[in-house]
Amino acid sequence: MKVLIFYASYGGGHLNAAKSIENCIKNNYIDIDVELIDCMKYVNKTIEKVTTAAYREMAKKVPWAWGRIYSDAQKGPLAHITTRSNKILAVKLLRLLREKNPDLIISTHPFGSQMCNYLKRKNKIKAKIATIMTDFAPHDQWLVGHEFTDYFFVAHDKMKQYLISKNIPEDRIFSTGIPISEKFNEKYNKSEIIKNYNLEENKFTILFFGGGEFGLGKTRTIQIFDNFVQETKNNNIQIIAISGKNPKMKSAFEEIVNKNKAENSVIIIGFSNEVPKLMSISDLVITKPGGLTTSESLASNLPMVVINPIPGQEEENAEFLESKGIAIWIKKDSDSKKMIEELLSNKEKLKEMKENTNILAKPNSTLDICKILFFKK
Repeated sequence: MKVLIFYASYGGGHLNAAKSIENCIKNNYIDIDVELIDCMKYVNKTIEKVTTAAYREMAKKVPWAWGRIYSDAQKGPLAHITTRSNKILAVKLLRLLREKNPDLIISTHPFGSQMCNYLKRKNKIKAKIATIMTDFAPHDQWLVGHEFTDYFFVAHDKMKQYLISKNIPEDRIFSTGIPISEKFNEKYNKSEIIKNYNLEENKFTILFFGGGEFGLGKTRTIQIFDNFVQETKNNNIQIIAISGKNPKMKSAFEEIVNKNKAENSVIIIGFSNEVPKLMSISDLVITKPGGLTTSESLASNLPMVVINPIPGQEEENAEFLESKGIAIWIKKDSDSKKMIEELLSNKEKLKEMKENTNILAKPNSTLDICKILFFKK
């Protein structure tokens, strides 16, 4: 069986979800040939380069503009332009599909789904199509040409109901959760991890994601980080701060730690491949609410403090998580110091938030998706 997995480089979540599916197939199915492809880069490298760069710059410097594009892409002229351009690009994708001749196409980005649905409508391809929606709120760009999609995988039941309201047959929609690495299902020796990172076993551990893919909201992030570091003085708290591939953020974190003389309570890490381990020893996570990081936090049963969501899909994710009692969202005009003090002093609130993660946690999402795709008649 030949399987193609399409993604696009607009944010890291689409690629990471695709990689999770690819790894699951390779580790569990010996008779499946799987290949991972950036569909936008394939159809037009220039367009892919320009649009991904534009996305990064807009998300970083003028996030309100990205939010407007996100909203307009749902309905109105931009939605039609996007759909029309993807039809044109689909013709180029057809060359690849004829060469690879897949039995199944899995897409973790709406552009890939749109192009394949168009080709299927034109009887150019016969492969089954599976769309994996990588956020906690639906967007209609995912549903263009949905009549030709065989499987939709969504984060939770409310999204499933939304798709049903759009006249998509219920037996095509699966509330599996967003694909995450199988490492989040492993059992770790927590005492050993705590020792390796020079942490203390009896302290409340906060995992703080500060870098983000584009270093978004640096000033606000540093302010909120400072608020948390101050809490280590009088409380039984320690912090693991991940600055990602962002040396300026790392330096800013170090200045805050030095200013507060909190070297014994805070460790700062750059990019890390050990997020599943770090989540396994944590009690609270501070992060942007991207679909993948949110799914990983839920699988680790971690309550969340949401910061710096990109307008559009991430703000919708933040609203949804707050509504489920899983996260608190520190907004631009919020009194972050007061909110953090109140949260950390309210053990019952933290306990309730942790319990609520079970409502949405889908730790077996990737394997469940593969079982549906490869075992279902």
